[in-house]
Amino acid sequence: MCELWLLCTVLVFALSGISNGSKIPSAVKSLVWGSGLEPNIVLPARYFFIQAVDNSGQNFTSSPGESTFQVKIVAPGEEFSRIWVQVLDRKDGSFVVRYRMYASYPNLQIDVQLQDKHVAKSPYTLTGPVYHENCECPEDDSAKWLERMHCPQSISQILRDLAFFQTIDPDKIVKEITKRFGQRQSLCHYTIKDNQVYIKTHGEHVGFRIFMDAILLSLTRKVKLPDVEFFVNLGDWPLEKRKPTEKLHPILSWCGSNETRDIVMPTYDLTESVLETMGRVSLDMISVQANTGPVWEDKNSTAFWRGRDSRRERLELVKLARKHPDLIDAAFTNFFFFKHNESLYGPLVKHVSFFDFFKYKYQINIDGTVAAYRLPYLLAGDSVVLKQDSVYYEHFYNDLKPWEHYVPFKRDLSDLLEKIQWVKNHDVEAKKIAKAGQEFARNSLMGDTIFCYYVKLFQEYANLQVGEPKIREGMELVEQPKDDLFPCTCHRKKVKDEL
Repeated sequence: MCELWLLCTVLVFALSGISNGSKIPSAVKSLVWGSGLEPNIVLPARYFFIQAVDNSGQNFTSSPGESTFQVKIVAPGEEFSRIWVQVLDRKDGSFVVRYRMYASYPNLQIDVQLQDKHVAKSPYTLTGPVYHENCECPEDDSAKWLERMHCPQSISQILRDLAFFQTIDPDKIVKEITKRFGQRQSLCHYTIKDNQVYIKTHGEHVGFRIFMDAILLSLTRKVKLPDVEFFVNLGDWPLEKRKPTEKLHPILSWCGSNETRDIVMPTYDLTESVLETMGRVSLDMISVQANTGPVWEDKNSTAFWRGRDSRRERLELVKLARKHPDLIDAAFTNFFFFKHNESLYGPLVKHVSFFDFFKYKYQINIDGTVAAYRLPYLLAGDSVVLKQDSVYYEHFYNDLKPWEHYVPFKRDLSDLLEKIQWVKNHDVEAKKIAKAGQEFARNSLMGDTIFCYYVKLFQEYANLQVGEPKIREGMELVEQPKDDLFPCTCHRKKVKDEL
């Protein structure tokens, strides 16, 4: 009787596997690709992708199991390879592999295996030298660097922002911008000269310079930037409020608006997440891809929001949620800007892990003090984003299309309930929009595209200069971090003969 029970159990298990359409990944037909397989693309955390494919050539569309593929990265001939590797399951049949190098090596070997069989063209050999993030070895030919990084020929947002400026005279902007904004605002005045970074700060609150310092130092370790002199706004709000018919000043900001003429850059939040991936940040564009919550059908069909009270519309959102808890789950985790009225806006709730947001199908994106800088991460999840119409924008907003990448709702929230009801009633269309937003984030908001944006911005800006950028009085050198533990020898630098 016991043997018969065991046989029946095995048969039931086998039949259930067949009925569920279970597939076996093929080591030969599965795909491996991405910039992390190219030795000359230096990023803080490099990455590449694996797509599980079965023997018939069909891509998996759900996870074959998070331990399906094994990845090993070593430096041949080295006793120890100081490389941290993570294989992250994106739950859609694909995986993203990221690795952070803590030393530079002559060559790297990347093994991708499936049940002890090499996948696709594994093992992959990266013929070096292969440099880690802290190695200072800039490519002198910026055109070659842009080509290697697969950067676009032009970036429309940069051209749009700079179109207001026929020329930029460094001598004039130094006098005029410091006089106009230097006392009341928090500014950084930068000069990049011979690929060295110099700075002078203006204003009382200049702590956020650490983000700009960090990206500039990272860039100059990788590529020779043009000599350029510019001002960075460290505050939340864009500054240049003059009309195009008036005399405009070029101010670089992390956020733009329809009412200002600032030149936008990727936000400090997104910039830091790129620089510190696999470092001190846990929320970045790669980690989100492996933490997108349950499959679409199992998500909570309520619109979700958490945050602080940094805009009046957020107060209205919470009030709306209290009236319609069947449609909206919105609450404050902190109260600072407005008077806390528990009866209207309470109770305060505990902080929710960002990855837990994706237990919900519908994500509400509503402005904070300016644009809500969480939007890149919301798009990367597996939920549809309902985005408030806004005068504010980040560097990528103009590439987003309403009803393709997100569902728009009015700035005053007057149609939010209607839009939530629409996505609930049009589940297939909502899922398609969620996937399109996710693909946009995966393709357009990763680390290499952020580096491309900054370099193209400084090149286009430098092309408008009509005078020589200078190291001004009061400027100090922003020094590269010391890497005494794992120094590198740059093959591009001439080594002086010893006497």
